[in-house]
This record gives sequence, structure tokens and C-alpha cells, in this order.
Amino acid sequence: MNPSALSPREGAARGLLPALLLGLVLWLAALPGAGLAAEIKFPALTGRVVDDAQLLTPEQEQALTGKLATLEQQTGDQLVVVTLPSLQDQEIEDFGYQLGRHWGIGQKENDGGALLIVAPNERKVRIEVGYGLEGVLTDAYSSLIIRNDILPAFRQGDYAAGIITGTDAIIAQLTADPAEAQARAEEAKSAATATTKPVLPAIVILLVFAFIFFSMVGAAAGGRKRRGRGDGLSPILIWAASEALRNRDDDDRGGWGGGGGWGGGGGGGFGGGGFGGGGGFGGGGASGGW
Repeated sequence: MNPSALSPREGAARGLLPALLLGLVLWLAALPGAGLAAEIKFPALTGRVVDDAQLLTPEQEQALTGKLATLEQQTGDQLVVVTLPSLQDQEIEDFGYQLGRHWGIGQKENDGGALLIVAPNERKVRIEVGYGLEGVLTDAYSSLIIRNDILPAFRQGDYAAGIITGTDAIIAQLTADPAEAQARAEEAKSAATATTKPVLPAIVILLVFAFIFFSMVGAAAGGRKRRGRGDGLSPILIWAASEALRNRDDDDRGGWGGGGGWGGGGGGGFGGGGFGGGGGFGGGGASGGW
């Protein structure tokens, strides 16, 4: 069919396709983790508590350090508390997993590491969890700690109280009886799934309607001989639907990437602290803001 023979409505519909495709590409590119900004300048790992934003008194920092050392002695898990004056124009999720890798938090053999990250100027907090703790300190349970134990104090301007309470909650989960810890994690997962799962059907339904709409537009505008071109959008929509399903599954599993640790992350180690051997972080954990 000669393009000049298209009706104004058909021509307008066909003209929308490039704009819609461009919008889809830009939306996907804007998703967290789709791209990283300039190279990050990581703080030095000077201890189990790295208070670069100066939110803690020396006494509070010393008390936290003792708790974190006891945690490692009891379980082998390594938890570091870090406060940052700036995220350097990064999303806290991107900053967090890269910091864990850079510092090498978590023993090399099990990647049992975690970070509690506070960025007061951006009003962001994150619990970053290493691969080895995925079954205990899940995304859902980390989110629960942030909502219930950290953010209430932060909203009152009491950063120290939120950090201490949040650290205590993380330690309590990591040192709990395995059956009890697993039950807590499953309960948090069920609660999170109940509130977020309705979003998935809406996404899939939207994509199905988009597929039908564009297929009809392609058929009306191009006829049988040009139907093949209209079908070119199908793989994009199918891929988008599969990505939505995969991301939903990742949330249910705790958001863990595949594979093992990133052994030997750079920049680890401080005064006999035993850091620098792990670094197996892939974006698991949870974030919050106030």
C-alpha cells in the first residue's frame, strides 16, 4: 500500500509508533541499575563503624563497634555501619553494592556480609546484604527493619537512635535461632508479597493491550503484505513482560543475582579487622527515605 494512501487516522497512529518505542527505551534506561554515573570515590574502611557524616558520638561509635565485633565472633558474619556526607549523585542502591564489593565485606568462603548505610543529606538509608545472608536477612525483612526500627527515629532527627536500633534489629536477626529467623523472614516476605503482587497483573494486562493495539494498527495500516513489519513490536513487548515477571520473582527471592561472590574486593582491611576477603554483593537488601 502506498503510504500516501493512508487515512489521516492511520497515518497518525503509525507516526506514534517511533515515539512510543523511544519512550519505552528511555523508561527502561531510567530503571535503577540501568546505568552508572561517574566513578565513585569510596570512603576508607577505618573500622566496623565508618561515621563520615559524623552522626554518632565517640561513645556511641565505640559501643556499636563492640556489638559488631561480638556478632562476627559468634556467627562469622560481618556487619559494617557507614554514614556518608554524600552519595556522589549515585542512587543509594548502586552505591551500596559497589561499596560492599570494594571493601570486601563478608568472609571469602561464605560472603556473609552486610552494610547499614545512612546518607542524611539525601535522606536515604539502605541495608545492603551479601549473597551469603540472602536466606536470613531478606529484602522483605530488611525493609521491615528500615520502616519499623530506623525511619521513625530519623524522622524525629535522631539519627543515632535510628542507627543503633536498626543495628540491634539486624544483629538480632543474624543471631536468632535459624528456625526463628527463617520464620521471621517468611512472614515479612508474605506481608510484602500481599501488598505488591497486585501491581504485576496490571503491568502484564497493560502490555497485552499494547500488543493487541499495535497489532491492529499495523494490520489496518499495512494490510497483509505489510503485517510482518507491524509484528516487529511483538518481541519488545514480550521481553518487557518477561522482565516484569523476572523482577517480580527476584523480589520474592530477595533480589539476589546469580553466581557466587566477588572474592577479594579491593580496599578491604583495617587494623586486624579481617575484612577484604569477601565482597559478594549483588544488590540485595532494601532502601528507605524520610
